[in-house]
Amino acid sequence: MAIPDHAKTNFNTLLRAATAGDLALVQGTDARTGAARFILCAVVRDGGQVVLTPFGHLADGNPYELYDPPFDPGG
Repeated sequence: MAIPDHAKTNFNTLLRAATAGDLALVQGTDARTGAARFILCAVVRDGGQVVLTPFGHLADGNPYELYDPPFDPGG
């Protein structure tokens, strides 16, 4: 399956934010489960406000147990 354009666009936005030092790790709550999550966000300053754009949350436990290949825990 090819990577869709919207995913490529979001990834490139994430890379630009990382290069600019505009990433934040924030704690939030999963809207569906109520569980605490640590969320990777791009940070934009808009006037006097800070806007956080969430990209995803960090995996709990061992992330290699959550995915099937092409992720290879052996390297």
